[in-house]
Formats: sequence, C-alpha cells, structure tokens
Amino acid sequence: MRIIGIDPGLRCLGWGVIEADGPRLRHIANGQILSGTGDLATRLLALHVQLTEIVARHAPEMAAVEQTFVNRDGAGTLKLGQARGIAMLVPAQAGLPVAEYAPNAVKKTVVGVGHAEKQQVDHMVRMQLPGCDPAGPDAADALAIAICHAFHAQTAGRLAQAIGAAS
Repeated sequence: MRIIGIDPGLRCLGWGVIEADGPRLRHIANGQILSGTGDLATRLLALHVQLTEIVARHAPEMAAVEQTFVNRDGAGTLKLGQARGIAMLVPAQAGLPVAEYAPNAVKKTVVGVGHAEKQQVDHMVRMQLPGCDPAGPDAADALAIAICHAFHAQTAGRLAQAIGAAS
C-alpha cells in the first residue's frame, strides 16, 4: 500500500510518500512545496499544481492529511484551512481515499508522546524509515502522518479480520 502524507501549510506544504507492506515501511520520496509570493489565489494555485504533479508521479493509493488546529490568529487559521482544502482536494481528485489525523494522534503514534517536539518526530521518522532524509520539518511531519496512517490502516485490517473470523 502506497501512502502520501500531507502536512498542510500555505507557505510550505510538506509531503511524504511511503510504502507499507504489513509491518514493513519503506520511504519512497518526500519534499516541501513552496507557494511563493503573490495573492492568496495564486499561492493556492501553486500548491494545487505542484501537489497534483507529485500525486501523479508517485501514484499513492491512499492519502493522509493532518487536521488543522485553531489558534489565536483567526486570519492565519483561515488561510491554513484553505491550504488544507488543497491538500484534501488534490488526492480526492485523483480518486484516493483521504484520512485525517489530529497532530497529537500523529505524534502519539510515531513518537509515543502526544506533545512531542519536531526534533523527536524527525528522529523517529528516520528510525522507522532507514535511509530517509526529510527535506525539512514539514516533510518529516508529512512522513509521520503517512506512518500514522499505515499503522491505523494495518490495525483496522487486523480488527476486520478478527471480526470476520469470529463470525
């Protein structure tokens, strides 16, 4: 199962693609999309065009996107929400199922602590994906989101098998 994890951001959107074969995880690619400068519509279009190309190039079967938390800056939260809309739209346009995970759930799954620091997330991503060199903190977060989804998808599969066996 090939999974793309996406860490939404208006200035910098992180992405990471992994393959999950049962409990085995393998790094495929990662990076950070910069929206550039200009008006909001132009920056959102830049995110859409670049993310569409990445999805086409790496052909994931599933997508996982980090949920947005609300902060004190309402305008900033709204802009982040618009970037998150692009992060959900592009995989949906490609026909992929899109899962969503809260930041604390991702950190708890990957690091074991819901309030882990970015350095801890980066370290655990490198441990779980040997040879991986994230392009930056947003790419490391995106890989963590993909790892989180792989874990939850595998667990859900086991649960479905157990229910099927019990029937």
